[in-house]
Amino acid sequence: MSDAEIKKVENLVNKKIKEELDITKKEMKTSDALKDGAIGVFGGRYGAKVSVYSVGKFDKEICAGPHVSNTKELGKFKIIKEESVAAGVRRIKAVLVKS
Repeated sequence: MSDAEIKKVENLVNKKIKEELDITKKEMKTSDALKDGAIGVFGGRYGAKVSVYSVGKFDKEICAGPHVSNTKELGKFKIIKEESVAAGVRRIKAVLVKS
């Protein structure tokens, strides 16, 4: 990623944090979650039921980690590293700094 692309991603994430979007959790069948537009990055590792977290109308992901109830709780997002992990796939490492 170029410096300009990194800055663009940081700006988008920080904009969404400032919008104070509510985050909701819904339990559902994996097949229903995918049909509903949830993104899942671990393929066949999911069980029959999953937790789907929605960030306002901006994002919907299958996930199991700890979460906040609103983006305003996150602080400032800053990318500290980005790298190639496969052909055409980039990975970023980022931190949240409480403001």
